[in-house]
Amino acid sequence: MRRAIKRTLASLWKAFCYTLGLLFIALLLYQGWFAAHIWYWVGHNPESTSFMQARLEHLRAKNPNVELKQRWASYARISDELKRAVVVAEDAKFSEHDGFDWEGIQKALEKNQKKGRVVAGGSTISQQLAKNLFLSGQKNLWRKGQEAVITWMIEMLMDKERILEIYLNVAEWGDGVFGAEAAARHYYNVGAAGLNAEQAARLAAMLPRPLYYERNRDSQFLQRYSETIRARMPSAQLP
Repeated sequence: MRRAIKRTLASLWKAFCYTLGLLFIALLLYQGWFAAHIWYWVGHNPESTSFMQARLEHLRAKNPNVELKQRWASYARISDELKRAVVVAEDAKFSEHDGFDWEGIQKALEKNQKKGRVVAGGSTISQQLAKNLFLSGQKNLWRKGQEAVITWMIEMLMDKERILEIYLNVAEWGDGVFGAEAAARHYYNVGAAGLNAEQAARLAAMLPRPLYYERNRDSQFLQRYSETIRARMPSAQLP
């Protein structure tokens, strides 16, 4: 009887270890898939992102023939004014941190606790890029954990200039409008290289709610926020 129990327990332990090993290998392969894409994008421009595909599917539910507006612009062909404005508005410590602004995260948590709801986020440009490139809009612990892993990979494999370049080319700036080049042409009829400080500040101010501000371009809050960004732009540190 005891031998039978021991054999059963041994078999269960072996099965458990085998299953655990398979899960570990599957997890490594899964993370390797992300790493391979990021490594490839060090030298090649992503043609689309998970977020862009989700937005396109949403738009095509209403109009099957719709296409996203996006045209790639190299880092050198994007106005330095826009780079400064986006860094100031989205991630002031972008050039300094390793992908995570721990002080910013702490301040956001304190602000949310005080308000009793989520009113602020502490996501860096690197974290936002991780979400845009790979992840869905769902919010849960698994997705946040995966976002952190992808962010770490991005920071390990890419330099800051490349991270900012890709971010500026895939960020959403309106209904079906993605990237600095498309945004500059959509709102100001100029290329991304031709944006001045005022235009750049306004585009940066739109990033948290691009669909809303596209419809409400005369928003007083948008104007005030743009002016705040414009005043802070000279202090921005670019990679």
